[in-house]
Amino acid sequence: MSGRARLALCAYAATLLAAGALIPLVDGVGWLVQAAVLLGVQSGVGALARRVPLARTLTIAVQALVTLLLLTLVFVRDHALFGVLPGPEALMRLGELLVAGGEDVGTYAIPAPMTDGIKLMVVGGVVLIGLAVDALAVTFRSAAPAGLPLLALYSVAAGLSDGGASWLWFLLAASGYLLLLLAEGRDRLSQWGRVFGGAARNSGGLADGLAGVGGGSSPVRTGRRIGVLALGIALVAPLALPALDSGLLGGKGPGNGRGSGGGTISAVNPLVSLQNNLNQPDNREVMTYRSNIENPQNLYLRILALDEFNGSEWRSSTRRLTDVPDRLPQPTGLGRDVSVTEVRTNISASRSYQQTYLPLPYPASEVRVGGRWRYEPEGRTLVGDDGQTTRGAQYEVGSLVVEPTAAQLAAAGSPPEELVREYTKVPGSLPGVVAETAEQVTEGASNAYEQAVKLQDWFASDGGFTYDTTVTSGTGSSAIARFLRDREGFCIHFSFSMAAMARTLGIPARVAVGFTPGTMKADGAISVGLRDAHAWPELYFEGVGWTRFEPTPSRGSTPSWTRPEVPTDSASDVAQPSADTSAEPSAAPSAEDSCPPQLRQEGGCGPSQEPGAALPTDRGTPAGTVLLVVLAAVLVLVLPLSPLLWRTRARNRRLGSGGRTPADAAARTLAAWREISDEAWDHGIAPDESLTPRKAAARIVRLGRLDTTAAEAVHRIAGSVEQVLYAPEPRPAAGLAEDALTVRAGLRASAGRGARLRATLLPRSSVRVVWAVAERRTALAERWAGRAGAGRWTARLRRLTRQHG
Repeated sequence: MSGRARLALCAYAATLLAAGALIPLVDGVGWLVQAAVLLGVQSGVGALARRVPLARTLTIAVQALVTLLLLTLVFVRDHALFGVLPGPEALMRLGELLVAGGEDVGTYAIPAPMTDGIKLMVVGGVVLIGLAVDALAVTFRSAAPAGLPLLALYSVAAGLSDGGASWLWFLLAASGYLLLLLAEGRDRLSQWGRVFGGAARNSGGLADGLAGVGGGSSPVRTGRRIGVLALGIALVAPLALPALDSGLLGGKGPGNGRGSGGGTISAVNPLVSLQNNLNQPDNREVMTYRSNIENPQNLYLRILALDEFNGSEWRSSTRRLTDVPDRLPQPTGLGRDVSVTEVRTNISASRSYQQTYLPLPYPASEVRVGGRWRYEPEGRTLVGDDGQTTRGAQYEVGSLVVEPTAAQLAAAGSPPEELVREYTKVPGSLPGVVAETAEQVTEGASNAYEQAVKLQDWFASDGGFTYDTTVTSGTGSSAIARFLRDREGFCIHFSFSMAAMARTLGIPARVAVGFTPGTMKADGAISVGLRDAHAWPELYFEGVGWTRFEPTPSRGSTPSWTRPEVPTDSASDVAQPSADTSAEPSAAPSAEDSCPPQLRQEGGCGPSQEPGAALPTDRGTPAGTVLLVVLAAVLVLVLPLSPLLWRTRARNRRLGSGGRTPADAAARTLAAWREISDEAWDHGIAPDESLTPRKAAARIVRLGRLDTTAAEAVHRIAGSVEQVLYAPEPRPAAGLAEDALTVRAGLRASAGRGARLRATLLPRSSVRVVWAVAERRTALAERWAGRAGAGRWTARLRRLTRQHG
C-alpha cells in the first residue's frame, strides 16, 4: 500500500473513532454507519483526485462538491434536480433542516431522538470534519494539525454529554490521532530529520530519511515521541480548563458535590439563558406552586446568588457543599426585632424543566424534597448531586417572610468586617463614572438604607431608564458604564449595575437570580413561566440580613420597606389563595392563564400552554451548544487559512520599523533577506543555504524571471547582507522594506494564476512554523532528559524504540 493510501485510510479511521464520541448524544447508531459510508466515498474521491493528479486546492474542491451531492442525495433527494443536484429548493430545504436541528438540540434531553435535523447536523458535521482531516493529513501531508478538527469533534461531544463514557471515547479518538501520526512517519517525518533527530536535511530522498542520516533518531521513533507528547498534553490540559454548563434557568447546572460534607459548587453565568427566556413568544410554564403567604406577589423563587464581580462578569463563588439539614440555620444577620412570618409552599416543577439548582423562596427554613441534593450555606441554595435535577420535582418549602421597617434598616449597625471585605470588592477595571454616578444619585442620604432606596428609585423611575430585553447583554465593567450612558436594558443590567454602585458606596451587595412570583390561575395555583425569569440585587443590613431591592421598572414588586407608605393588603389588591388551600402541589394546572401585571403593562400577554405540552427551556440552541459549534466551525474555517495568516504576520514583522542602533540595522537587513527568500520559496524557488547571498540573488532573478527593477532590488538586499556578514564596519542600508515588496511584486507578476494562489493561501515557507515547534519540542525533551533520574528512563525508552522502530 502506498504512503498516501495508508494516510487516507488512517485519516478515515481517525475521524470515525472521534465521531464515536457522539454516540451517547442521540438514540441509535445507524447514523454512524451512514456517516462511515459517506466518509468512505469522500476519501475515495480524494484518492482518485490525487492520483490524476489534480492540484491540492482542486482536490479539496472536488471532495467538497461530492460531499454536497451526497448530503443532497441522502437528506433532500425529493427537492433536488434528478435526485442528486442541489438546486435552490434543495439548498433551502437543507437550511430548514439545519434550523430544525438546532431547535431540536435545544429541546430534547440527552440522548435526543434522531430527527431529520439532528441527523443532518451529526452526519454532516462528521463528514465535514473528515474532509478537513483528509485535506490536512493526506492532501497537504501534515498529520499533526489534523488533530485540531478531530479535537473539535470530540470537544462538541464531550461538552454536550454527561461524560458517562467520556474517557473511552477520548482514548478512541486519541488512538486514531496517534495512528495517523505513525502512518505519516515514513512518508512525512523523514523530511524533518535534522529538526527532530539531529541529522541534516539532505537530498537523498525518502530512503535517506528513513535511514536516519547522521545517526539521528528514526522518523518512526520521532512520530511516537510526538504522539506521546500530544497525548500527554491532551490528558493534562482538560484538568486546567473550566467545565461547560448548559445554562442556569433551563439546563443542567454545575453542582458536583459527593459524599458527606464534601463537594463544591462552581460558578455559573446565567446571562444568555435569562435573556433568551425573557424573549420567548410564549410564557411557557416551568413550575406551579401553592402557598399560604398573604401576598403571593412577594414570593420570589430564588435559585442562587452571584456574589463575585471580577470585571468581566458577575458569577457565583466556589463554595463548599454540605448535607441538607432538617432545619436550615438562622439567616445571616437577621435579628429578633424584625417581623418574621413562616409560610409553607408546595412546588411542582414541570418534567421538562431541568436544571441543578432548586428554586426556593428566600430565606428558606426547611426543605422536604426527594432525590440527591446538597446544601450551600452561604447562599442558602440546594444543588443537585450526581446528576440530580429539578425535572418533575415536587417539594415542600418552609420559608420566612421578613418584613423590616424603614426605621430598622436606617438604624442598621456596621456589618462584620469580613463580610464587608468580600461583598464590597469591585475590580480595578470598573470605570470611575460608576462610583461618581452613585455619589451623585445618593447625595443627601444620611445612611446606607437611604442610599439604597435612592439608587432603586433612580433606576426604577427617576433616572429615565427604559426596560428592553433586546439590548445586548453583558455584565462586565464596560457593559455597566454603557448601560448608565444609554439607559436601556433589562433586569440583568439594572440589578448588576445597582449592586456594583452599592459596593462603591461601601454597602455589601450581590445579585440573586430566579423567578418573580408568577400568575394566579383559576384553581388557586400559581404558575411560573419562562418570562418570569428575573434578577434582582440583595443588599446586606446588619440586624436584617440580605434584603431584596427592585430597581427594574415594570418587573416584580417594589418591597414594602422601600416605599414611603405601605398600603393595606386586601383581596382587591391581589388574588390570594385561601389559608386552607390544599398543600398538595398541582401537577396539571389549568390552561386558563391570567396575565402577569408586568406583561400586561408591556402589552406582552398571550395564550400560554399546558405544562405537559410546553417545554420550559429555550427553543433555540443552548448557549453552550452554540459556542461549541461556532468554535468547531471557526477551527474548520481558520485552519486552512492559518498558513496565510502566519505568512502575513511574518512579512509585517520582518519589514516593520525597528531600532536605530547598528545591531538593529543588521537585524532589519537579515530579516529583509529572509523575507525575499521565503517569498521566492512560496513561488516555487526552494532556498539553497549552500549559496552565497550574491549567487542566491542571481538564482532568484533567473528562476523567478524577474524584471530589471525587481532584479536590482534583489541584488541591493544581497549586497546589504554581505555588508552585514563580512564588512568590518557594515554600512546601514535604507529602503530594504520597499525593495522586498518590489521583489514580491516581481515574483507575483511573473508567476501564473495558480502559482500566485498557492503562494498566497498555502505558502511553502509556512513549514517554518512546524520546524520551530519541533525545535522547541526537542529542546524541551533534552532538558527533561537531563533532569536527575531521567537518564535511566530515557535509555530504556531508546532501547524499546530500537527494538520496535
